[in-house]
Amino acid sequence: MSLEPTSTACSLDDPRVRAVLDQLYAETRGQVLGIAGLSFEYARDWVLGRKATSEIEGARLRDLYVPLNAKQGRLVYQIARSIGARRIVEFGTSAGISTIHFAAALRDNGGGIVVGTDIEPTKVARARANVERAGLSRYVEIREGDAQQTLVDPGGPVDLVLLDGFKALYLPILKLLTPHLHTGSVVFADNIFIFWRSLRPYVAYVQDPRNGFSSVTLTLGTGTEYSVRL
Repeated sequence: MSLEPTSTACSLDDPRVRAVLDQLYAETRGQVLGIAGLSFEYARDWVLGRKATSEIEGARLRDLYVPLNAKQGRLVYQIARSIGARRIVEFGTSAGISTIHFAAALRDNGGGIVVGTDIEPTKVARARANVERAGLSRYVEIREGDAQQTLVDPGGPVDLVLLDGFKALYLPILKLLTPHLHTGSVVFADNIFIFWRSLRPYVAYVQDPRNGFSSVTLTLGTGTEYSVRL
């Protein structure tokens, strides 16, 4: 069951939403060893010159959330509110933490839809359940599968994009979605510092105004690229 807007000025402060986010962030803090092991796998890929696929990445992250942190979550909520977002696309839904932040913003904006996607079926199921527990299901559609197929048609003009999935796909997904962006659409890309090798082409692309974006790298979390469609 979804909730109608409440008397709280910000749906992130709604007790039901807050309870789910607090639980998910607590679970994330308990995944430190798993994330350390994941870092080892990435380092080994680099040493061996091995390229992971989106399927391998999905399997590695099956039980790990690796979400936007709480400050980033609050920021994307504020961005969505400030631009009056109605359609948000999320590449890399994971457990639904960022999805809940976006859906809260859409509820406070008076309506809209978050189109999320993840290649890992267990994460899709978990995210849907978490969104339902937060009372925000009416604002969310989570698509299961390869984002290069699931996001071909986002369903309309896109106001905001989050890129937080398989790093090698950031640029292809951006190019896939660009025809659906408009002047002022925001693209928020996570993990710019920690995956700087993989994401160097992406950063170079969005920071070149000839490609139609104005972009800046923020020292937020593990690096955030904040881009606006010109």
